[in-house]
Amino acid sequence: MNMQNLMAQAKKMKKDIEKKQEELNNQEFFAQTELVSITMFGNKKIKSLKIDKDKITDFDDLEALEDMFSIVLNDVLKQIDDETNSKMGMYGSGLNGLI
Repeated sequence: MNMQNLMAQAKKMKKDIEKKQEELNNQEFFAQTELVSITMFGNKKIKSLKIDKDKITDFDDLEALEDMFSIVLNDVLKQIDDETNSKMGMYGSGLNGLI
């Protein structure tokens, strides 16, 4: 394989990676519990965080709220990581983990 073909393949791969990364960054991920819901973009920026304040009746519910916030945040971040690995993993393995 000559250097020109190799460079063309590298440029194409770079373009493909950038396209998939942009798609991931704009994709929305959602998780919820009884009290909390969160929507986050693939770039891990929060679009919305909602707390059902009508279900919080006293101060004891704050601990449950904190737990539920942790649950939804961890869930949505795992969704993003899984989707990123699914879409981008082929590039990492193809380049021996350089990406």
